Amino acid sequence: MKRLWTPAWIARHVAMVVLVVGFLALGWWQISRAASGNTLSWAYAVEWPIFAGFVVFVWWREVRHALRGRETGAEPVTGPTGPVMVGDGTSVSPVRRPVRVSRVSTVEVPEDADLAAYNRYLTWLNANPGARPGDYPG
Repeated sequence: MKRLWTPAWIARHVAMVVLVVGFLALGWWQISRAASGNTLSWAYAVEWPIFAGFVVFVWWREVRHALRGRETGAEPVTGPTGPVMVGDGTSVSPVRRPVRVSRVSTVEVPEDADLAAYNRYLTWLNANPGARPGDYPG
């Protein structure tokens, strides 16, 4: 439980309380407006508590995630390849950086005349920043 009382978690707890109280207050305000005859406020009176519930849901999910993240007690053992065995016997695939593969095309593609003309037009527009598209000489 100590990990839920770090400065970052205290800020999350405070943000959750402020948002929930604010959303419920806005819902109460919309109920008072709806009771005085504003029919659109009935939709908002339902919407604000849903927002408050969503904040509580996200906060609770993050708390559970933080607590479950270190429940096993054993740190994962990193290996060069293959799955990694965690302390409770389950295997987890290690996260790796993506590999960039450059593809070299050996097939000659004939140049499209329309595409070449359009690229020349874009090059001219880039070279003449104050010009309008109608000023293109081509």
